[in-house]
Amino acid sequence: MASIKDVAKKANVSTATVSHVINETRFVSESTKVKVFQAMKELDYKPNLVAKSLRSRKSMTIGLIVPMLHMDTSNFFFMSIANGIETIVKQKGYNLILGNSHEDLQTELEQIKLFNTQLIDGLIIAPTASDISQYDGVFSGDYPVVFIDRKPQGYDGDLVMADGYQGTFQAIETLIKKGHERIGFISGYLGITTSDERLRGYKEAHERYHLEVKPTFIKEGHPNFQEGYNLAKKLISEEQVTALFVSNNVMTMGALRYINEHQINIPEEIAIIGFDNYDWMKITTPPLSVVEQPSYEIGEKAVHVLLERIEKGHQKRSDKKSILLPTQLISRDSV
Repeated sequence: MASIKDVAKKANVSTATVSHVINETRFVSESTKVKVFQAMKELDYKPNLVAKSLRSRKSMTIGLIVPMLHMDTSNFFFMSIANGIETIVKQKGYNLILGNSHEDLQTELEQIKLFNTQLIDGLIIAPTASDISQYDGVFSGDYPVVFIDRKPQGYDGDLVMADGYQGTFQAIETLIKKGHERIGFISGYLGITTSDERLRGYKEAHERYHLEVKPTFIKEGHPNFQEGYNLAKKLISEEQVTALFVSNNVMTMGALRYINEHQINIPEEIAIIGFDNYDWMKITTPPLSVVEQPSYEIGEKAVHVLLERIEKGHQKRSDKKSILLPTQLISRDSV
């Protein structure tokens, strides 16, 4: 096993410098930190985290809780976020523990309590709760917390989200400019920030262009493949919409299944725009227009905010950061 002396020799620094980098006990330049971390990686050197935590009162461990469901392609979105987090975490010498709430509040609360016992230094969470009061007494207060992707009602802490409103507004505006006035909206259950903001973008684009927002054109349901299929069927066969905006990618797959099964031509008979940008959307016939979210960047931004909190200690409430990252419409041949 490699020793701290081996790391120092490979990085061409003193053992004291390696110790300061690992324990964050003195200022070390970024270039030197990079050399030390690179040497640690190449030598597969693992610091004694127990001893380190006793010295520094830090475990060098960050928790992440995301809501992933079996057979739900939104898992790609959250794993991309996790990848962005892990990249920065490793560069800074931290470890990452991943938990899955399965979109269930009780499971999420149990995982938070478990993390409280594991001496984590900070937590990043995509919450399932609709109201911040549902977390009363759960967070220990011993570590900073950054929320991602969703904002429960009443929450005013650190937050990193994508601007679903902006991307949806741009998508609906594009459909309107193409001559569509009967535009269907398919969504998972409303009541969470992401779904509500996308619906707001849909409605306000209609209002901007003086089009009536018809409640029968707005459909919500369980965010899965079959419900996407069922809601597309209702909107196309019963409401006779000429365009569809589907606000999550698994329901987009279901909607496309209905359209292809009934040999409805895209975009001549029905235009469609999905949400999130995955490789399969580029190989449909025709390639699918989508609203792209910066998932990897959400992870990067969130962990930077969290590490700043960890390094600086407790901050005043007025110092909390709310970061809204832009989404963008990727236009292909489905509109």
